[in-house]
Amino acid sequence: MFMTFLAIMTPFLVLIRPLQRNIFFVLYYAAMVLAAYVTETYYFRLPDFSYKVFLIFIVYHLICINAATFLAYGADKRAAVNGSWRIPEAHLHALEFLGGWPGAYFAQKIFRHKTKKKSFRIMFWLMLVLQLAAVYIILKYLGFINF
Repeated sequence: MFMTFLAIMTPFLVLIRPLQRNIFFVLYYAAMVLAAYVTETYYFRLPDFSYKVFLIFIVYHLICINAATFLAYGADKRAAVNGSWRIPEAHLHALEFLGGWPGAYFAQKIFRHKTKKKSFRIMFWLMLVLQLAAVYIILKYLGFINF
């Protein structure tokens, strides 16, 4: 599973430029590598690219990306209060699009951050719609959805 994760996620880190500079995506990547390594080493070994590995990868991905997104919003709110360097909105939107929109939504509510800026809210909901469209297209391509 460790090799499966590296094969799937490394191109994202290498090819997508905003993710290279996004410290929270790097944190997510490190958490995923650690989770995959610990699971493979101490709990069970599955053949690479099997159905179970994919499902475990999805669970790890959702936990780690939402935690990283939540932390990014918290760090950005702290920076806004202290008047220090802020996290670019493109980085926050990239984390949302990669599956971190639930973490972003709860962080917006808990930290009361990025809730008044209309352009950011529109982009947030656009990222959600684009992610749902991407999931629909992938599931349709794989044959899980017939309509």
